[in-house]
Amino acid sequence: MNQLISVPSQVGLVLRAVRKSAKLSQKQLAAKLGMSQNRLSELETDPGSMRVDQLLAVLSALGLELQVQTRGGLPVASSEGGVGLPTVSKVEW
Repeated sequence: MNQLISVPSQVGLVLRAVRKSAKLSQKQLAAKLGMSQNRLSELETDPGSMRVDQLLAVLSALGLELQVQTRGGLPVASSEGGVGLPTVSKVEW
């Protein structure tokens, strides 16, 4: 899946769509992330309240990743031959 996101509200729409396509309820995904269903609902409806580490945790739980690229261009940086990034082990909600 490739989805262009240019405004915060699109983040919530994408997260909701992917969660539903994975046949996960908010309660199921929230449990997987260690948060309440109410908080997950808030993140889907108001993604601007989400910290970057929270966004990355939700994306990971849904099998997604974040890629940054120049407008209409190639990715800004490649992990090929680069330093690996640390894995987030715990996110405080």
